[in-house]
Amino acid sequence: MDFTTYQSPFTWRYGSDAMRRLWSEHTKRLLWRRIWVALAEVQVDYNLVTPEQAADLRLHAKEIDLPRALAIEAEIQHDLMAEVRTFAEQARIGGGIIHFGATSMDVEDNADAMRLRDGLDLTLASVRAVLTALQAHLVKYADTPLIAFTHIQPAEPSTLGYRLAQYAQDLLEDYQALTTQRQNIRGKGFKGAVGTSASYAELIGVERLCEFEHSLSEKLDLPFFDVATQTYPRKQDYVVVAALAALGQSLYKMAFDLRILQSPPIGELSEPFGSKQVGSSAMPFKRNPIRAEKIDSLGRSLAQLPRVAWDNAAHSLLERTLDDSANRRTILPEAFLAADEMLKTAKSILDGLRVDERALARNLAIYGPFAATERVLMAAVKAGASRQDMHELIRDQAMKAWEVVCNGEPNPLAENLCQDAEILKFLDKARVLELMDYHAHVGNAPQKARALAEKIARTIG
Repeated sequence: MDFTTYQSPFTWRYGSDAMRRLWSEHTKRLLWRRIWVALAEVQVDYNLVTPEQAADLRLHAKEIDLPRALAIEAEIQHDLMAEVRTFAEQARIGGGIIHFGATSMDVEDNADAMRLRDGLDLTLASVRAVLTALQAHLVKYADTPLIAFTHIQPAEPSTLGYRLAQYAQDLLEDYQALTTQRQNIRGKGFKGAVGTSASYAELIGVERLCEFEHSLSEKLDLPFFDVATQTYPRKQDYVVVAALAALGQSLYKMAFDLRILQSPPIGELSEPFGSKQVGSSAMPFKRNPIRAEKIDSLGRSLAQLPRVAWDNAAHSLLERTLDDSANRRTILPEAFLAADEMLKTAKSILDGLRVDERALARNLAIYGPFAATERVLMAAVKAGASRQDMHELIRDQAMKAWEVVCNGEPNPLAENLCQDAEILKFLDKARVLELMDYHAHVGNAPQKARALAEKIARTIG
């Protein structure tokens, strides 16, 4: 690569090799040529092209020569026609019939639809990998208790498996949505300059247009929109990019939560940290959550792209305008590459996820007793106590215990409640201690975590 000129970070830093290849200029032109070959081969059946011409195009279809095409483009200012001329120079027999009857978007939009579909295939494979990694953690930690947080404040006990199930559930819904989008991808078809197929009608007759386009659909293994203008509806771009952004939101939340949980005052989970990894150029002790931060950084960028795709769809006036062309060269590949890098990074985090069970137990011991007071309250009221009086008594004891905890001392709440004379009028000490055992106060969280793990297995196979 030439690092003396601008390179997009997606060119070399972010995304997988497979996704970069898919959105490369080389692959785009291979797809253009594949479409031209398919068009010629179908036209053979209508005696518009000879078998020798079609065979010649197929023979030279993979001979991409970007330097030559770019040189021609510099003269004529049209990238697709430059590729036509480059292809024609190579295919001496069939070159004269390349693009016969077609308009540029008959080729470009069908190629883009193919790339959307292939990009979704790669994305779905990565989502499956992340879900598989999460599924294993759901099962492994289904019963591991922790203190849950609301408003980023300690709340009630839950389990680690159930917390991770929140992320898995979101990603499973993303997987299903992306699968639907993959199934719905359609190309423009071969409908000419304004979508009426008039140019093809001149060649083969109106009555044969449906069978002609059906043959091309089968040859390219690509469904076509029933109705299109010069382009396929740009709404297709929007729903795909929006689905990728929704996936990004799920990964963003998981990464953001990890950044909070990795902070030493909580310290329950952390991303992998290599033995030679440098956390800071100034502070040698730092263990920054750089993988999670990268996910969130890319996620913010990805979240903005549906806005551009929305504008492209809404502003595609009448039978088409060209004001979407330049930005589609960036938003489509970057949406896929950003999601790709986020998924790849999330998988690396989950594969090497560090769970500090001592920190989980420590935080639960500090804050768990506060959550168990609800059980004491309900049992005392059931035994005949005034709910309001008992609520105030327990609240007062909890506030005193909170002061002790804030001073770094063990939580005394359970012991204090066991010795409170008013509580002992309704509950004996053994019963209070039993009720203050917060470890089991997790409802059906373990069962729900395991059930979701099973659902993931059924869904992704």
